[in-house]
Amino acid sequence: MTDTAAAINDIFTRMPGRLDPQAAAGLDAVIQFDLSGEGGGVWHCAIKDGACTVSEGAHAAPSMTMTMEAADYVGLTSGELDGTVAFMSGKLRIDGDMGLAMRMQSLFRLG
Repeated sequence: MTDTAAAINDIFTRMPGRLDPQAAAGLDAVIQFDLSGEGGGVWHCAIKDGACTVSEGAHAAPSMTMTMEAADYVGLTSGELDGTVAFMSGKLRIDGDMGLAMRMQSLFRLG
């Protein structure tokens, strides 16, 4: 397994524990992650009742889809890459609920 693939696996394994239940209160949404390049793949995170579950593969009707290079996603989740900068520079594409995209930093703690 490559370093990027290992990092991606770790990110999605730890994602449920990084969700801030207070920030997610009342939210019922599915976020899909389409990651390309080395270590990439497709995952989705379902957030409901202040908890989240992560599954590998595409969701039939995600609320929002984030598309980016896997290595850039590792940088985004570690805080090395700013989400706004990534979006404005074209490294991050958002389809669907833009308001949900704006809440991502408050929903998930870095780490």
